[in-house]
Amino acid sequence: MGTTVTDPLLGRLVDGRYEVVSRIARGGMATVYLAVDRRLDRDVALKVMHPHLAEGASGADFVARFRREARTAARLTHPGLVGVYDQGVDGETSYLTMEYVDGVNLRRRIGERGALSVGESLGVAAAVLDALAAAHRAGLVHRDVKPENVLIATDDRVKLADFGLARAVTEVTSTTTGTVLGTVAYLAPELVVRGASDARTDVYACGVLIFEMLTGRQPFTGETPIQVAFQHVNNDIPAPSDLVDWLPIEVDELVRSLAARDPEDRPVDAGAAAELLRRTRAALDEETLERRADVPPSIVLPAATDPDETDLTSDPVVATADPGDDTPDDHATKRLETGSTVALPIGLNGALVAPAGPPPPAAHARGRRRRGRILVVLLVVLALVGGGVWWYATHGPGSWTTVPTVAGQSQEVAEAALDAQGLDAHATESYDPKVPSGEVISSDPASDARARKGSTVELSVSKGPDYVNVPSGVVGQMQKAAETTLDQAGLKVAYASPAYDDTASVGEVLSAVLPDGTPADPGTQTTRGTTVTLTLSQGPEPVTVSSVVGATLTDATAQLTGDGLEVKSAKAYSDTVPAGTVISQAPKSGTKAHKGDTVKLKVSKGHAPVVVPNVERTGFADAKATLENLGFVVKRETSWGGLLNQVVDQSVDADTEAPFGSTIVLTVV
Repeated sequence: MGTTVTDPLLGRLVDGRYEVVSRIARGGMATVYLAVDRRLDRDVALKVMHPHLAEGASGADFVARFRREARTAARLTHPGLVGVYDQGVDGETSYLTMEYVDGVNLRRRIGERGALSVGESLGVAAAVLDALAAAHRAGLVHRDVKPENVLIATDDRVKLADFGLARAVTEVTSTTTGTVLGTVAYLAPELVVRGASDARTDVYACGVLIFEMLTGRQPFTGETPIQVAFQHVNNDIPAPSDLVDWLPIEVDELVRSLAARDPEDRPVDAGAAAELLRRTRAALDEETLERRADVPPSIVLPAATDPDETDLTSDPVVATADPGDDTPDDHATKRLETGSTVALPIGLNGALVAPAGPPPPAAHARGRRRRGRILVVLLVVLALVGGGVWWYATHGPGSWTTVPTVAGQSQEVAEAALDAQGLDAHATESYDPKVPSGEVISSDPASDARARKGSTVELSVSKGPDYVNVPSGVVGQMQKAAETTLDQAGLKVAYASPAYDDTASVGEVLSAVLPDGTPADPGTQTTRGTTVTLTLSQGPEPVTVSSVVGATLTDATAQLTGDGLEVKSAKAYSDTVPAGTVISQAPKSGTKAHKGDTVKLKVSKGHAPVVVPNVERTGFADAKATLENLGFVVKRETSWGGLLNQVVDQSVDADTEAPFGSTIVLTVV
C-alpha cells in the first residue's frame, strides 16, 4: 500500500488552461490526472511526463521526439483510439492532453474477474486490433500494448491509449544507453534481441493479451525482467488449453499464430490479425463463447481510486538487466510488477539464447596455452581500440553536431545545410500567415541545439497563409450555433460587451467583426485562426414604469411610449374621475420592466347613465329635487298659468337611461 503524499500539481492550472482535479494513475514515465479544460469546459486526461526524462544529455532529444510523436498520434482518428488533443510545455512540465475515458483498464477488469469469457476476450482483442490496424495503415507502431493501455469505458467501448510515448523514450534510451523500453511480459523476441519493431511486434503483444484474458495469467513469469525476456526469446508461447483444458484448438491456433516467436510466422499487421480473429470467432459456438475459466480474482479492490493506494497497479519499475552480472542476489530486492515498464539491453541474443551444452574438453599443452594467452591479449587490444572508435563515433564527440539555422531559408537550402552537418531532414508543410510559401518556419530540434549525427530534424515548411471565408449563419443566430459555425470554418471566437436590443432574444448575435473592426460579413476572406468578435443581445433595455394615473389618455400615452413601452387602454365609468382621465395602470408606477413591454391603462368614461324616475302628477318642487339629486339639470315650462303647480309631462320618459348631468324639462300646470 503506497503512502499518500500531497501532489503539487493538484489544484494547479497547467499552461493557463488545464485545471488539475485529481490523480488517476502514476507510472514509470508519466502521471495521469483528471483535469478540466477551462477554455472548452470539458474533462480531459492530462498526462505529465516525469521530469527525469527531460534531464541530462538525452533530455532535449526526448522532449523533441515526444513532441513529434504526440503530433503524429494526434493525426490518428479512430473510435478505438484515445484521442490526443494537445501537447505542450509549462515550465519544466511536459504534458499531453487526451480524451478522458470514464471506466477501467483491462488490467483492473482481469484483476476483478480472474479471467474473461471467450467471447469477451475475443471482443476486446478485436477492438484493440481494429484500433492498431488504423495506426499500422498510417505507418505507426504502438510498441507498448498491454492491459494498462486498454481502456474499457462504462458503456463497454474499448479504447487503446499511449501511442508515441514508449517510442519517444525508446528512441532516446536506445541511442544513449543501448536499452529498449517496454513492458517485459508483452515484449516480442525481436524487440528484446535486436531492438527492432514493426507492426508484427504489436501483433505479438495482442497474442499475449488474449492468452492472459482467457487464462487470467501471463504466459511467462519470473522473478526478474531478464528471466521473462529469456523465455520470450527461447520458448514458444504455451497453448491456452494447457491451463484451461476445455478451450478449443481454434483458440490455441489463434494465440500461437499472433504470438509466434518468428515475426515471419505472424500476421503481417493488425488488420490481418483482426481478420484471423474474426474467422476464429465465427468457428466457435455460443456455449463456448460464454464460458469463462474458473480463475479466482487476483485482487481485492479497496475504496481508494488512486492507483498508488491500491494493489491493482503500482509504479512501474525501470530495471536494467546486465546479462554479465545478473545474479539472484542482485535481483532479490527488485520487483517485477504486472504491467511494469522495463529497460532491457538491446542485442541480448547471445545472452538470452539457451546454451547448447558443455564445451568439449580443452587441450592442456603448454604451447596451446601460450598461443591462447597471446590471442587473448590481441583480442583485448583490438576490443579496446574498436570500443574507443565505436564510443567516439556513437556516444562521444564525433557522434554529435549542431543544428544549423534554417528558419527563413527555402526548403532546398535548409535540407542541404542539414545534410552538410550529417543530419537527415523530414519536411512537413503547414500554413503560416507571415512566412512566405516554401520557406522554413522552424526546425525541431531548434537551431544551435545539439543533435546526434544521422538523426532526423523535422522541418516545418510554410504553405503561406491559410485563407478561409467567413461563413453565413452567424449574425442573427444564437450564441452556440454561431460559435459552432465559426469553429467549423477554422475561425476563433471572442466576445464584446453584450448590448440591449428591443427585438433580439437574449444570447442572439447582433454583430460580428474582424480584428480590424470591419464587419465579418458572409464570404469575407480572412486567414484561418482569425478571431471574430461577436456582440450578443442581452434583451430589451430595462426601464422603470412612470405614473400616469390622473393624466389624460393623450398625455399618458406620450409619456409611456417615450419610455419605450407599449400602451393598451380600456374605458370604464367613474363617478369620481373625469372622462378621458386615467383611472389606473398595470404594472404600477415604479415597477421594473423592459422596453417593448405593454402597460395597460383604464380610462374614465365619466358617470354611468342614470335611470329617469316618473315625476308626473307631483308637485314641481318635489319633482325638481328628485331629479337634481340624481344629477340631472331641471328646467320648467309653465302651461295654463301653472296655478296648480303640478308636473303633467317630462321631456325624458320615465324608466329610461339618460346621461348624468343631462337636462330634463318639466311641464307644470
